[in-house]
Amino acid sequence: MTGSSRRAFLAQLGGTALAVALPMRGQERRPPNVVLIYTDDQGYADAACYGAAYPTPNLDRLAREGVRFTDYYSPYASCSPSRAGMLTGCYPPRVGMNHVLGPLERIGLNPEETTIADLLKPLGYATACVGKWHVGHLPEFLPTKQGFDEYFGLPYSNDMWPVGYDGVSKAKSQYPPLPLIEGDKPIEIIDSLAKQGELTTRYTERAVDFIRRNAQRPFFLYLPHSMVHVPIAVSSKFKGKSGQGLFADVVMELDWSVGEILRVLAETGQDRNTLVVYTSDNGPWLCFGNHAGSVGPLRGGKGNTFDGGQREICLMRWPDQIPAGQVQREPASAIDLLPTIAEITGAPLPRQPIDGKSILPLMRGEAGAKCPHEGLLFYYGNGRLEAIRSGRWKLHFPHDYRQYEGFEPGKDGFPGKVGKGHIEWELFDLEADVAERRNLAPEQPEVVQRLRELGERMDADIQQNKRPVGKVPGPAPEPVTVKPTVPTPIAAAGDGQYLCPARLARIDEGKGARYVEGVGRQNIGNWHALETAVSWQLLAVPAGRYRVLVRYSLAAPLDGGEFQVRLGDAVAHGKTKGTQGWTDYQDSDAGVVAVAQAGDITLTVQGTKLAQDRCVMNLHSVRLVPVR
Repeated sequence: MTGSSRRAFLAQLGGTALAVALPMRGQERRPPNVVLIYTDDQGYADAACYGAAYPTPNLDRLAREGVRFTDYYSPYASCSPSRAGMLTGCYPPRVGMNHVLGPLERIGLNPEETTIADLLKPLGYATACVGKWHVGHLPEFLPTKQGFDEYFGLPYSNDMWPVGYDGVSKAKSQYPPLPLIEGDKPIEIIDSLAKQGELTTRYTERAVDFIRRNAQRPFFLYLPHSMVHVPIAVSSKFKGKSGQGLFADVVMELDWSVGEILRVLAETGQDRNTLVVYTSDNGPWLCFGNHAGSVGPLRGGKGNTFDGGQREICLMRWPDQIPAGQVQREPASAIDLLPTIAEITGAPLPRQPIDGKSILPLMRGEAGAKCPHEGLLFYYGNGRLEAIRSGRWKLHFPHDYRQYEGFEPGKDGFPGKVGKGHIEWELFDLEADVAERRNLAPEQPEVVQRLRELGERMDADIQQNKRPVGKVPGPAPEPVTVKPTVPTPIAAAGDGQYLCPARLARIDEGKGARYVEGVGRQNIGNWHALETAVSWQLLAVPAGRYRVLVRYSLAAPLDGGEFQVRLGDAVAHGKTKGTQGWTDYQDSDAGVVAVAQAGDITLTVQGTKLAQDRCVMNLHSVRLVPVR
């Protein structure tokens, strides 16, 4: 079914659903409005009603006048997949969204999927997205192609720009300029922290205007803020206001934004007929230290499937429908928003299978209401099932994870280091051990077996019935020729440098790695195994110190490969990041190594971490530069 035919089908179904909703218009109420406020990287404890030490009076008001969920999960521990899951009511692998999208990619949320906006438009709803989108930046995937009448905001994360952590523009960057988009066209470039600091206010003003313009019809407002994703920035009216640092200032401005939304709902007479939801896409990026949020008592953060990565703030307010001051401790997920909104508006559910279930009984605090899921799944690592929660129990499947503990966090906008941890089959009782520290798997083998079988069964259904991500064809691949390398001893040039091109290397334990040539392309590619080693024999290397520069490319969306360079007994380490194509070669500075004794020496490059579990790099050459 094409995008246009799908929307025609939705419109046909919408006529039936609208017949259910329309009779209310002549009565006291019309179909309810929905305002979904979605922040970025906000931690579980980043609101006063969840334990923050700084004031958030409007978030506290949502909790006081509605329901505060204590065990609410985002669908993924990173940006793009969590948003795709929330918008479609599906676990991200079901809709093909398994990694964070960058500005050089040509994929996005498939327009054939049904978003919350698609669901509501046939019912006569006005729909708007104001803020960060990040499920496809090309025109084919922007909000106006996904059920939204209006769009104003950034197409992806605010750190995907050619500016360093210090706020200074980079002469050369893997990222293009950061566009602010209206509709489907860029209208401005965000090129400074000062401009970033105005985004929360600008988004809020647009959101308020949308509500005013559509006060006489039902509306759906999706307000995904760019903050508190690094680089964090705040407007002049909130700078220093918290007295507790920039991060607290930024959260207080988000809280102010919530207050503005509540104020305009009251002014337009829509206060009591609007469901307001406030939540976030994933946990805090803890390696940024004082520019990251807090998970409170939880373990982990953004990028792993401990609860700190996915358990989120979730506040809902809907006067007369949600009892005031309620605390809901049953588990729920952002994938439940779409079916819940369908139930309260009378909209038909999508034709294609979804994973979410209505949580309206939990929102209303109905007696005996329970989590509607037999189990909630936790995915990460390119769509790999890593954990499952059922009731009080959470079982981790064996997997590597992003390790924050034991590493000094960064400060003032600069990141600290992170490591790699590993967990085997481990079971936690989240009612008694919210920090996921005491492994009960040896004591509860029956629970482990039950959850393992449940998770594997649910995952098998998703994998067997997953749907394709949307794709826009790129330029035709450059024709290349595969050639054998010609291992050749390398002598120093006149300036003492050793230039080691890929075509003169020896490839050991190749496992598919191969040398290719094309127009502007000469490299060892298909480097998909850490066992692969690439080496050269260097002749008559003088004793001394040498800087190691590894020239490579790594086509987006791959990012985050690591390698080591061994020169005799000396070892250097370097990293690779996504470039703008196979021929966009960049230099990775692996540091300085020392040669203690002159002579012939072997130079070897070997991967230590695959970029997104797929590739180390396309290796063009290695250069040794004498350090005088």
